[in-house]
Amino acid sequence: MKQERKAVIEMIICASLWSIAGIFMKLIPWNGFAVSGMRSLFAGLTFAFYMLIKRIKPVINKTTLSAGIMTGCVYICFSVANKLTTAANAIVLQFTSPVFIVIFSAIFLKERIRKNDLAVVVCTLIGIMLFFFDELGTGYILGNFVAILAGMFMAGMFVVIGNIDGESRFSVILIAQTFTFLVGLPFIIATKPAFTATALTSVIILGVFQLGISYIFYVRASMHVSPLACCLISALEPLLNPVWVMIFDGETPGIFALIGAVIVITSITVWSVMKNRGNKANA
Repeated sequence: MKQERKAVIEMIICASLWSIAGIFMKLIPWNGFAVSGMRSLFAGLTFAFYMLIKRIKPVINKTTLSAGIMTGCVYICFSVANKLTTAANAIVLQFTSPVFIVIFSAIFLKERIRKNDLAVVVCTLIGIMLFFFDELGTGYILGNFVAILAGMFMAGMFVVIGNIDGESRFSVILIAQTFTFLVGLPFIIATKPAFTATALTSVIILGVFQLGISYIFYVRASMHVSPLACCLISALEPLLNPVWVMIFDGETPGIFALIGAVIVITSITVWSVMKNRGNKANA
């Protein structure tokens, strides 16, 4: 129980660190691919240093490579979406990943979709549609689609990872950071972003704290608490992310986007709780 309480605290810290992505990305006037590449450079160095001092050996195989690339695509899509739509839209639409897990599991793993699964899919799709009502005719639509794509990649990542050991989980994140940096490198070279004090400080904070240290806490916590607990606590991210952006940048989502966010977060949270109870009853 003591270890579980510690893991819950680590997950809360993780979700809180995740939530600062929007505000610092708004402070960096770079291309989204360049932001994701530089962020992952510092995150990868942070992760590699932690694995070195903890003597965690990298595990390179088909599973870690597949999951690492999927995770890297999440990082890239999220960074690009933040440049094309509001921070609230980017994070909440990425939070739809559990819905895509249900869809992918039914298509590729031939798992049966239950009534609760179907209900959350329908409710989440309704919430997603509301996000597009505020931004019809503007560039935000493309950003919303990219954010949904981030959720799809995140779902694919979870399906690929399955149940793997702790060392492999660390390796997945390290591979993801390396992949993201390599994808962003050509954009960094081509766009020649201005390394101002604000931009450089922001990207270092994003890399070291928001993506590096946060995922160390996540991997540690996931070893001692259930996926449901991680899912519910991670809901702090889509709740806090737009708050920081609104306070420090003045960016506010539209009324339809707010309603959609409530529908998405509530639907997925309630579904997660009901699914966990169902699993316990079956056990």
